[in-house]
Amino acid sequence: MSNEKNVNTTNVDKQEATKKVDAVKGELTYEDKVIQKIIGLSLEKVDGLLAVDGGFFSNLTDKIINTDNVANGVNVEVGKEQVAVDLNVVVEYQKNVPDLYKHIKEVVASQVSKITDLEVIEVNVNVVDIKTKEQHEADSVSLQDRVTGVVESTG
Repeated sequence: MSNEKNVNTTNVDKQEATKKVDAVKGELTYEDKVIQKIIGLSLEKVDGLLAVDGGFFSNLTDKIINTDNVANGVNVEVGKEQVAVDLNVVVEYQKNVPDLYKHIKEVVASQVSKITDLEVIEVNVNVVDIKTKEQHEADSVSLQDRVTGVVESTG
């Protein structure tokens, strides 16, 4: 009996606490860059997606080469309850692009909703290039080498 009484008391306490929190005024908003970053990070492991234009990542190496730029190529319009997304992407040669588009929409909608409770109402994907993994890796490595070379020469 004492356990049942404790459970009922706990439920009453939770309900009162919820009422108090609901009575507190305020608003929760998200900067565009937060939604962009959620999307950029959620797309890292999508098979067949080599890059979101500017935010180079590769499933081949399983790591981001330029971690500060995961949101490049991701444009969002964030409202109070909804989000619209535009992506520029580089896809892997011989992957079915319509299937990849469907998967991208699923990942973006589920991750944004899960983390923010915002509804994704639109995901537009613009394919800006298509490459083999080897071509993409060579391009990414040479870009990283050029950046590293510039840093070393100025350092």
